[in-house]
Amino acid sequence: MKLDKILKSDKLSLSFEVFPPKTDTAFDSVKTATEEIAKLRPSFMSVTYGAGGGTSKYTLEIARNIKERYSVPTLAHLTCVSSTKETVRKKIKEIQDSGIKNVMALRGDLTPELIADRNKWDYKHAIDLIRDIKESGADFCIGGACYPEVHPESSNQKEDIMYLKEKVDAGCSFLTTQMFFDNNLLYNFLYKIRQAGILVPVIPGIMPITNANQVDRAIKLSGSFMPQRFKSLVDKFGSTPQAMKQAGIAYATDQIIDLFANGITNVHVYSMNKPDVAEKIQNNLSDILG
Repeated sequence: MKLDKILKSDKLSLSFEVFPPKTDTAFDSVKTATEEIAKLRPSFMSVTYGAGGGTSKYTLEIARNIKERYSVPTLAHLTCVSSTKETVRKKIKEIQDSGIKNVMALRGDLTPELIADRNKWDYKHAIDLIRDIKESGADFCIGGACYPEVHPESSNQKEDIMYLKEKVDAGCSFLTTQMFFDNNLLYNFLYKIRQAGILVPVIPGIMPITNANQVDRAIKLSGSFMPQRFKSLVDKFGSTPQAMKQAGIAYATDQIIDLFANGITNVHVYSMNKPDVAEKIQNNLSDILG
Protein backbone atom coordinates (compact mmCIF):
# COMPACT_ATOMS: atom_id res chain seq x y z
CA MET A 1 0.00 0.00 0.00
CA LYS A 2 1.19 3.49 -0.79
CA LEU A 3 1.76 5.70 2.21
CA ASP A 4 0.03 8.71 0.71
CA LYS A 5 -3.25 6.80 1.10
CA ILE A 6 -2.50 6.09 4.78
CA LEU A 7 -1.47 9.69 5.43
CA LYS A 8 -4.70 11.08 3.99
CA SER A 9 -6.73 9.32 6.69
CA ASP A 10 -7.96 11.26 9.71
CA LYS A 11 -7.32 8.22 11.91
CA LEU A 12 -4.42 8.53 14.34
CA SER A 13 -1.53 6.26 13.45
CA LEU A 14 1.89 5.24 14.70
CA SER A 15 4.77 3.90 12.61
CA PHE A 16 8.20 2.51 13.52
CA GLU A 17 11.68 2.59 12.05
CA VAL A 18 14.14 -0.30 11.98
CA PHE A 19 17.59 -0.72 10.50
CA PRO A 20 19.44 -3.58 8.79
CA PRO A 21 22.34 -5.40 10.48
CA LYS A 22 25.85 -4.02 10.22
CA THR A 23 27.31 -7.53 9.91
CA ASP A 24 26.14 -10.80 8.36
CA THR A 25 26.26 -12.55 11.73
CA ALA A 26 23.76 -10.09 13.19
CA PHE A 27 21.15 -10.69 10.49
CA ASP A 28 19.06 -13.29 12.33
CA SER A 29 18.78 -11.24 15.53
CA VAL A 30 17.88 -8.08 13.61
CA LYS A 31 15.33 -9.95 11.50
CA THR A 32 13.71 -11.30 14.68
CA ALA A 33 13.58 -7.82 16.23
CA THR A 34 11.97 -6.31 13.13
CA GLU A 35 9.41 -9.11 13.05
CA GLU A 36 8.49 -8.51 16.69
CA ILE A 37 7.85 -4.86 15.86
CA ALA A 38 5.83 -5.86 12.78
CA LYS A 39 3.60 -7.99 15.01
CA LEU A 40 2.47 -4.77 16.71
CA ARG A 41 0.68 -3.91 13.44
CA PRO A 42 1.94 -0.34 13.03
CA SER A 43 0.56 1.82 10.23
CA PHE A 44 3.85 1.23 8.39
CA MET A 45 7.52 0.46 9.01
CA SER A 46 10.55 2.09 7.46
CA VAL A 47 13.86 0.31 6.93
CA THR A 48 16.98 2.47 6.81
CA TYR A 49 19.82 2.30 4.32
CA GLY A 50 22.81 3.38 6.38
CA ALA A 51 25.57 5.97 6.17
CA GLY A 52 27.15 5.88 2.75
CA GLY A 53 25.09 2.78 1.99
CA GLY A 54 27.27 0.88 4.43
CA THR A 55 24.43 -1.13 6.01
CA SER A 56 22.22 -1.32 2.94
CA LYS A 57 22.83 -4.96 2.06
CA TYR A 58 19.76 -6.28 3.86
CA THR A 59 17.47 -3.23 3.63
CA LEU A 60 15.33 -4.67 0.88
CA GLU A 61 15.30 -8.18 2.33
CA ILE A 62 14.01 -6.95 5.69
CA ALA A 63 11.47 -4.62 4.08
CA ARG A 64 10.17 -7.41 1.84
CA ASN A 65 9.90 -9.83 4.77
CA ILE A 66 7.86 -7.33 6.81
CA LYS A 67 5.53 -6.66 3.90
CA GLU A 68 5.04 -10.25 2.77
CA ARG A 69 4.95 -12.07 6.09
CA TYR A 70 3.09 -9.51 8.21
CA SER A 71 1.26 -7.41 5.59
CA VAL A 72 2.66 -4.24 7.11
CA PRO A 73 3.23 -1.46 4.54
CA THR A 74 6.94 -0.78 4.23
CA LEU A 75 9.07 2.21 3.34
CA ALA A 76 12.50 1.34 1.95
CA HIS A 77 15.19 3.96 2.43
CA LEU A 78 17.48 4.74 -0.49
CA THR A 79 20.53 6.98 -0.20
CA CYS A 80 22.62 8.24 -3.07
CA VAL A 81 25.72 9.99 -1.76
CA SER A 82 28.06 7.05 -2.34
CA SER A 83 26.28 5.70 -5.41
CA THR A 84 26.68 5.95 -9.15
CA LYS A 85 23.74 6.58 -11.45
CA GLU A 86 23.95 2.96 -12.57
CA THR A 87 23.83 1.64 -8.99
CA VAL A 88 20.80 3.78 -8.19
CA ARG A 89 18.98 2.57 -11.31
CA LYS A 90 19.58 -1.02 -10.23
CA LYS A 91 18.37 -0.30 -6.69
CA ILE A 92 15.22 1.37 -7.98
CA LYS A 93 14.45 -1.67 -10.13
CA GLU A 94 15.12 -4.06 -7.23
CA ILE A 95 12.71 -2.13 -5.00
CA GLN A 96 10.13 -2.04 -7.77
CA ASP A 97 10.47 -5.77 -8.47
CA SER A 98 10.02 -6.54 -4.76
CA GLY A 99 6.56 -5.00 -4.81
CA ILE A 100 7.43 -2.25 -2.33
CA LYS A 101 5.54 0.94 -3.15
CA ASN A 102 7.28 3.47 -0.91
CA VAL A 103 10.78 4.93 -1.02
CA MET A 104 12.47 7.37 1.35
CA ALA A 105 14.85 9.33 -0.88
CA LEU A 106 17.86 10.63 1.05
CA ARG A 107 21.29 11.94 0.24
CA GLY A 108 22.76 10.00 3.16
CA ASP A 109 25.14 10.84 5.97
CA LEU A 110 28.59 12.02 5.08
CA THR A 111 31.68 10.14 6.19
CA PRO A 112 35.19 11.68 6.07
CA GLU A 113 36.02 9.42 3.12
CA LEU A 114 33.01 10.61 1.17
CA ILE A 115 33.72 14.28 1.87
CA ALA A 116 37.24 13.84 0.54
CA ASP A 117 35.83 12.61 -2.79
CA ARG A 118 33.04 15.17 -3.05
CA ASN A 119 33.92 16.24 -6.59
CA LYS A 120 33.44 12.67 -7.81
CA TRP A 121 29.85 12.32 -6.59
CA ASP A 122 27.13 11.54 -9.12
CA TYR A 123 24.60 12.84 -6.58
CA LYS A 124 25.16 15.91 -4.43
CA HIS A 125 21.68 16.34 -2.95
CA ALA A 126 18.55 14.28 -2.29
CA ILE A 127 16.69 16.25 -4.95
CA ASP A 128 18.93 14.65 -7.59
CA LEU A 129 17.82 11.21 -6.40
CA ILE A 130 14.16 12.23 -6.27
CA ARG A 131 14.32 13.40 -9.87
CA ASP A 132 15.93 10.14 -10.99
CA ILE A 133 13.27 8.08 -9.21
CA LYS A 134 10.53 10.08 -10.91
CA GLU A 135 12.23 9.83 -14.30
CA SER A 136 12.59 6.06 -13.90
CA GLY A 137 8.84 5.68 -14.29
CA ALA A 138 8.60 3.54 -11.14
CA ASP A 139 5.25 4.03 -9.41
CA PHE A 140 6.51 4.94 -5.93
CA CYS A 141 5.23 7.13 -3.16
CA ILE A 142 8.39 9.14 -2.45
CA GLY A 143 9.25 10.55 0.96
CA GLY A 144 11.86 13.09 1.93
CA ALA A 145 13.51 14.32 5.11
CA CYS A 146 13.04 17.70 6.76
CA TYR A 147 14.61 19.47 9.71
CA PRO A 148 12.46 21.48 12.15
CA GLU A 149 15.68 22.91 13.60
CA VAL A 150 17.35 23.65 10.22
CA HIS A 151 19.56 21.28 8.23
CA PRO A 152 23.10 21.34 9.67
CA GLU A 153 24.48 22.42 6.28
CA SER A 154 22.00 25.26 5.69
CA SER A 155 22.98 28.79 6.61
CA ASN A 156 19.48 29.66 7.87
CA GLN A 157 15.93 28.33 8.00
CA LYS A 158 14.68 30.46 5.12
CA GLU A 159 17.26 28.88 2.83
CA ASP A 160 16.48 25.44 4.22
CA ILE A 161 12.75 25.82 3.51
CA MET A 162 13.48 27.06 -0.02
CA TYR A 163 15.44 23.88 -0.78
CA LEU A 164 12.75 21.79 0.91
CA LYS A 165 10.10 23.23 -1.41
CA GLU A 166 12.27 22.36 -4.41
CA LYS A 167 12.46 18.79 -3.11
CA VAL A 168 8.69 18.57 -2.73
CA ASP A 169 8.12 20.10 -6.16
CA ALA A 170 10.49 17.48 -7.61
CA GLY A 171 8.22 14.67 -6.45
CA CYS A 172 8.06 14.14 -2.66
CA SER A 173 4.59 13.05 -1.53
CA PHE A 174 5.37 13.41 2.17
CA LEU A 175 8.11 14.48 4.57
CA THR A 176 9.43 12.93 7.77
CA THR A 177 11.20 15.11 10.30
CA GLN A 178 14.51 14.60 11.98
CA MET A 179 14.17 13.90 15.71
CA PHE A 180 13.23 16.78 17.99
CA PHE A 181 12.51 17.05 21.70
CA ASP A 182 10.47 20.24 21.89
CA ASN A 183 7.14 20.10 20.04
CA ASN A 184 6.95 23.88 19.78
CA LEU A 185 9.84 23.71 17.32
CA LEU A 186 7.74 21.50 15.06
CA TYR A 187 4.63 23.70 15.30
CA ASN A 188 6.67 26.77 14.37
CA PHE A 189 8.30 24.87 11.49
CA LEU A 190 4.94 23.67 10.15
CA TYR A 191 3.57 27.22 10.16
CA LYS A 192 6.58 28.46 8.15
CA ILE A 193 6.57 25.71 5.53
CA ARG A 194 2.81 26.01 4.98
CA GLN A 195 3.31 29.73 4.43
CA ALA A 196 5.99 28.80 1.87
CA GLY A 197 3.52 26.61 -0.02
CA ILE A 198 4.72 23.20 1.18
CA LEU A 199 1.44 21.39 1.66
CA VAL A 200 2.36 17.68 1.67
CA PRO A 201 1.88 15.65 4.89
CA VAL A 202 4.68 16.04 7.45
CA ILE A 203 5.28 13.09 9.79
CA PRO A 204 6.98 14.04 13.07
CA GLY A 205 9.88 11.75 13.95
CA ILE A 206 10.17 10.96 17.66
CA MET A 207 13.25 9.36 19.20
CA PRO A 208 12.73 7.68 22.60
CA ILE A 209 15.96 8.28 24.53
CA THR A 210 16.21 5.18 26.72
CA ASN A 211 19.91 5.39 27.53
CA ALA A 212 21.80 8.45 28.73
CA ASN A 213 24.58 7.71 26.25
CA GLN A 214 22.13 8.36 23.42
CA VAL A 215 21.88 12.04 24.31
CA ASP A 216 25.29 13.09 23.01
CA ARG A 217 24.81 11.02 19.87
CA ALA A 218 21.39 12.57 19.22
CA ILE A 219 22.84 16.07 19.54
CA LYS A 220 25.74 15.19 17.27
CA LEU A 221 23.54 13.65 14.58
CA SER A 222 20.80 16.24 14.48
CA GLY A 223 21.91 19.24 16.50
CA SER A 224 18.67 18.82 18.44
CA PHE A 225 17.74 21.35 21.07
CA MET A 226 17.35 19.68 24.46
CA PRO A 227 14.71 21.41 26.63
CA GLN A 228 15.52 21.87 30.30
CA ARG A 229 12.71 19.47 31.17
CA PHE A 230 14.48 16.75 29.18
CA LYS A 231 17.90 17.61 30.61
CA SER A 232 16.50 17.30 34.12
CA LEU A 233 15.12 13.88 33.25
CA VAL A 234 18.54 12.70 32.11
CA ASP A 235 20.28 14.23 35.14
CA LYS A 236 17.89 12.48 37.51
CA PHE A 237 17.59 9.04 35.91
CA GLY A 238 20.56 8.74 33.54
CA SER A 239 22.70 6.70 35.91
CA THR A 240 19.94 4.13 36.52
CA PRO A 241 19.35 2.23 33.25
CA GLN A 242 15.86 0.89 33.92
CA ALA A 243 14.63 4.18 35.34
CA MET A 244 16.11 6.07 32.39
CA LYS A 245 14.43 3.70 29.98
CA GLN A 246 11.05 4.17 31.62
CA ALA A 247 11.49 7.94 31.79
CA GLY A 248 12.59 8.14 28.15
CA ILE A 249 9.57 6.15 26.99
CA ALA A 250 7.29 8.36 29.09
CA TYR A 251 8.82 11.53 27.60
CA ALA A 252 8.40 10.25 24.04
CA THR A 253 4.82 9.17 24.81
CA ASP A 254 4.06 12.64 26.19
CA GLN A 255 5.41 14.23 23.00
CA ILE A 256 3.21 11.98 20.86
CA ILE A 257 0.10 12.68 22.92
CA ASP A 258 0.69 16.42 22.57
CA LEU A 259 1.15 16.04 18.80
CA PHE A 260 -2.09 14.08 18.46
CA ALA A 261 -3.91 16.62 20.63
CA ASN A 262 -2.75 19.41 18.33
CA GLY A 263 -4.03 17.91 15.11
CA ILE A 264 -1.12 15.73 14.00
CA THR A 265 -2.51 12.40 12.83
CA ASN A 266 0.66 10.42 11.99
CA VAL A 267 3.77 10.03 14.16
CA HIS A 268 6.89 8.05 13.33
CA VAL A 269 8.98 6.50 16.12
CA TYR A 270 12.69 5.87 15.70
CA SER A 271 12.40 2.57 17.53
CA MET A 272 16.01 1.44 16.90
CA ASN A 273 15.20 -2.30 16.55
CA LYS A 274 13.85 -2.34 20.11
CA PRO A 275 10.53 -4.24 20.15
CA ASP A 276 10.03 -3.65 23.87
CA VAL A 277 10.31 0.12 23.47
CA ALA A 278 7.94 0.12 20.49
CA GLU A 279 5.43 -2.05 22.35
CA LYS A 280 5.48 0.06 25.52
CA ILE A 281 4.90 3.26 23.57
CA GLN A 282 2.07 1.66 21.63
CA ASN A 283 0.51 0.31 24.83
CA ASN A 284 0.73 3.76 26.41
CA LEU A 285 -1.34 5.06 23.50
CA SER A 286 -3.70 2.11 23.05
CA ASP A 287 -6.94 3.90 23.88
CA ILE A 288 -5.87 7.06 22.04
CA LEU A 289 -5.03 5.08 18.89
CA GLY A 290 -8.19 3.02 19.29
